Formats: sequence, structure tokens, C-alpha cells
Amino acid sequence: MDTLALILVIIGALNWGLIGLFRFDLVAAIFGGQTAILSRVIYALVGLAGLYAITFLMGDRLTKRTRSNE
Repeated sequence: MDTLALILVIIGALNWGLIGLFRFDLVAAIFGGQTAILSRVIYALVGLAGLYAITFLMGDRLTKRTRSNE
């Protein structure tokens, strides 16, 4: 699950980089435009993966806190 989330976050980051630098939305270009259902599914999955990736930060902090208490 972590690997899948990381892959989706990377896809989202690359897509936003392309939008910011070149005004080119790769997801929309591949899947038929921003309003196409498949594009919206991809955007939603990337967003959910981003939310899930927040746990990577929290997990790291909890691990450090647990180690410092030992």
C-alpha cells in the first residue's frame, strides 16, 4: 500500500510540475481531458494517496518519539 501511494504521489507531483512549467496536464492529455471520468478517478486517487502519505511523516515522528522514551 505504501509503494502504491508513493507512486501515485510521484505521478501527481510530476503532473503538477508539468502544469506549472509548461501548462501541460499529462493526466488530462492521456485520459481525455480534465472532466473525463477516468481523469477524475486518477485525480481522486492521487489526492487520496497524498492524504495517505501524510502518515509517512506521522509514523516517522511516532517512531522517533518511541525511541527517545526508551
